[in-house]
Amino acid sequence: MKERYEFLLALKLLQYEIDELTAYAKACRECFSLLKKKLDVLCRFIVSDANFRRWHHWGHHAEIAQQCEKVRETSVKALCDMEKYHSLCTSTNGDNGSNYLAALSRSVQHELDTSGIDRTSKVLFIGSGAYPTSALAIAKAKQAEVLGLDIDREAVELAARVTKAFHLDAMVRFTSSRVTELSYVSEATHIIVASLVKEKWDIVDAVKTRMRPDATIIVRYGNGIKSLFNYPLEHAASSEWAATWITHRKNLYDTVILKRALSGTATSSHTARQRM
Repeated sequence: MKERYEFLLALKLLQYEIDELTAYAKACRECFSLLKKKLDVLCRFIVSDANFRRWHHWGHHAEIAQQCEKVRETSVKALCDMEKYHSLCTSTNGDNGSNYLAALSRSVQHELDTSGIDRTSKVLFIGSGAYPTSALAIAKAKQAEVLGLDIDREAVELAARVTKAFHLDAMVRFTSSRVTELSYVSEATHIIVASLVKEKWDIVDAVKTRMRPDATIIVRYGNGIKSLFNYPLEHAASSEWAATWITHRKNLYDTVILKRALSGTATSSHTARQRM
């Protein structure tokens, strides 16, 4: 019982501190550095073996589950503000981001290779954000065409500015259009749903009747303790999809790659991969 309350207290403290630092950062831009450090603490908290064991024992408890949702909503809001700040600084200071993009390209290389993205691909990234790290990494590493979609118009404007600062605006564009209104859905070879997109299966349902028969959908998600910083995937893929699950305990999010199942027969495979 004591251990459960210690875990609950740790979650409450994380939520409180991230919430307070988000407010401080709005009042004083220099506090964004403090907010970043606290988000880094949350990331280490998620991948900690000790906390994984704690979640295994107590994650099903109603109070723990409710607090997890509060941490997630607080951290997602904080990350969105952090991305906008980071994007504004990068585009204003004229940083070309070459070192950053090189490191990020290495970190997502396994996911990109598994999904089959190459220079002939057309990628729709749903939930690209104000600092579109994955969209930029795809363009940099694979020279693929990318269209980022985000419902936040300010995020779209900032993403376009930082993409220009990285000199990748010839390959990466952005829109705030609704996915149901976007003609690019029928052109895309790959559709990626970000881990911070909440209604993941709703997005999949919205694109499945309009996408190319050979297109691949890549859904990022976080279940269990990873749901502290990602929206979870509430249920498995239906029989219309062949699913490849890519998970690793030390990654902040997991991935499922979906392709149309042949003759309505679903297949599912699971791989554990380390994103270097």
